[in-house]
Amino acid sequence: MNFMMNTVLGSRRLSQCFIALLLIGSAAQAQKPGTGKDWPAYQGGPDSIHYSRLTQINRENVKNLKVAWTFGTGDSTTKAKREFESNPLIVNGVLYGLSPKVKVFALNAATGKEIWSFDPAAGTKEIGSTRNRGVTYWSDASGREARVFVTFRQYLYAIDAKTGKLVDSFGDKGRADLRTGLRHEGEGLFVTMSTPGVIYKDMLLCGSMIAEQLPAYPGDIRAFDVHTGKIRWQFHTIPHPGEFGYDTWPKDAWKYSGAANDWAGLSLDVKRGIAFVPLGSASPDFYGADRIGDDLFANSLVALDANTGKRLWHYQFVHHDIWDRDLNAPPALVTIKRDGKVIDAVAQTTKTGHVFVFDRVSGKPLFPIEEKPYPKSPIPGEVTSPTQPLPLSPPPFARQKMTEDDVTTRTPEAHDAVLKRFKTLLSDGQYMPETLEGTVLFPGSDGGQEWGGPAFDPETGFLYTNANEQAFIVKIMKRPPPSESNTGKGLFTANCAACHKSNLVGDPPNVPALTGLDQRLTNREVVSIIRGGNGRMPAFPKLNPLEMNALAEYALKGNDDIVSASSPPSEQEYMLASSARFLDPDGYPAITPPWGSLTAINLNKGIFAWRIPFGEYPELAAQGMRNTGSENYGGGVLTAGGLLFIGATNYDKKFHAFDKRTGELLWETTLPFAGNATPSVYEVDGREYVVIAAGGGKSVKDISGGTYVAFALR
Repeated sequence: MNFMMNTVLGSRRLSQCFIALLLIGSAAQAQKPGTGKDWPAYQGGPDSIHYSRLTQINRENVKNLKVAWTFGTGDSTTKAKREFESNPLIVNGVLYGLSPKVKVFALNAATGKEIWSFDPAAGTKEIGSTRNRGVTYWSDASGREARVFVTFRQYLYAIDAKTGKLVDSFGDKGRADLRTGLRHEGEGLFVTMSTPGVIYKDMLLCGSMIAEQLPAYPGDIRAFDVHTGKIRWQFHTIPHPGEFGYDTWPKDAWKYSGAANDWAGLSLDVKRGIAFVPLGSASPDFYGADRIGDDLFANSLVALDANTGKRLWHYQFVHHDIWDRDLNAPPALVTIKRDGKVIDAVAQTTKTGHVFVFDRVSGKPLFPIEEKPYPKSPIPGEVTSPTQPLPLSPPPFARQKMTEDDVTTRTPEAHDAVLKRFKTLLSDGQYMPETLEGTVLFPGSDGGQEWGGPAFDPETGFLYTNANEQAFIVKIMKRPPPSESNTGKGLFTANCAACHKSNLVGDPPNVPALTGLDQRLTNREVVSIIRGGNGRMPAFPKLNPLEMNALAEYALKGNDDIVSASSPPSEQEYMLASSARFLDPDGYPAITPPWGSLTAINLNKGIFAWRIPFGEYPELAAQGMRNTGSENYGGGVLTAGGLLFIGATNYDKKFHAFDKRTGELLWETTLPFAGNATPSVYEVDGREYVVIAAGGGKSVKDISGGTYVAFALR
């Protein structure tokens, strides 16, 4: 078996780890897993296990939970879908959170009263919002100096945690430019951070969100000095000449290829000084003729020395990814029992619905992994890997293949329509190559585990993961020739139709429709977005002004003016035609339920502890079709009081408390908007609270908003 895993620790690296351990000090060595009174970091802490040691709210009394306070962020309720994914931090009785438009708030965590706010867009010409899952908090040893870090667009801001004012000594008058130090630095490409970084000593370790089509920045991992904003170290995720992994790419790929980035966040073993970084695919996502090879470190979990950024070990989950199989959640730093021994491990969940578990220090897999053979791509120029790795245990927590038996039976009409479409597609499980006719990707691009990540219970060794079980259809097309690309329609086809569709209807809510765009934006505003990107949309700086204007006019009004002759932005012969959910004619998933699930996995044994459908559609439930499961985004939180708190479900807007031992639903309530975010658990003045950001934005049927809702016992 070729596990694509290389361990380089040796005695020198182990010595460095032990030195780092001594430097951290006795307080870190004695630190228990999970959180206490505060919720000081994204997902609770650098271990990313979503676990609170608080017990005031427990199995017996959770039924008595009531709303303690709410806070409206001021971002107006709107039909324009804004995602609200913030996992707020609570430190010393103060809650630090974001709005859907990335305004930063400090609130009294016991009352929800605002202390200060900061708007990074104030006084700028920035257009649109960008998804952001939270802030990073740092303080010095004395606690007298404290900063909150937030990213908006291409800038990392440092804010005084007590006053809400920018820290002038950081970067350029309070902000550092994320484009600094990246290849193509001066080309105005798109880069931001959708997930907050992690603090190690006096450094902020972070990845970035990069365009998924070329041209794109590389996804380098960087450590920023929390005092100055300067880069202390940088790890090349697309290796340069002489660096490990360089020979897994074409020789000049480091000059032009992009992404292989960590948009999901990272985890940190503070005691050992090891950062665990999950990386996504290289750009472009679905066609890789210009990056033939395994493409390290794309789709890899990379263990880095947190002091220097040097690679310690890595494991690649997908070789030469053309399926958009990013590692899309921070790994959980877990402790498991094996043959009477306690092992510190790292568990990485995936879009394919698997859990991979490794020894934290050596990188050795703790469950067997098989390199399974797969067919070659039929698309000219594409060279797929002959094998891909799949773990033999734990079992997958999402179905792995759509067959005729999985075609929806919701109604006879829906079944017949889906079956007819299904018979035209290639559907044979994981890693089937894309075709011109269409390939079923199952689980789809937004499943199984999504960015919310798993929760881990150090009491039992159980890992809890919510998952999406919905299929996508991916199609490849031949790129239009240059002569056809010199019109607004041709430019749209070559650059935009893969996401927004040729008829401009998009794939809401993930990809907005452009129909009626002229009622919302001006030509100038659209050109600005084309030039600089927005959210998940990449920038297109290589288009000349005439091309940008023609593209904007076509998107706004359907005008199809001819522009000056030019080459397409990419010389590759083929490109993504579309990647969209496989739905029935009424807009429901094309497969049989469950469409979403919640699973507890015993990591000591590699087996399921329990598994249930998760979420439902209210209109279907009213017709008697209950517990179908639904799409869900945002993770769960475990407590020592025996509970699993989770919102996440898109359509029913529920916030749930389950018995973590059995999966029994103990309490639920309806939020003002769907809680597509990970909640936080904390204590102030002896009272325990659970708070969640409720904003929706994932349902095509509902408006979105931005409200924090905190619960406590009566």
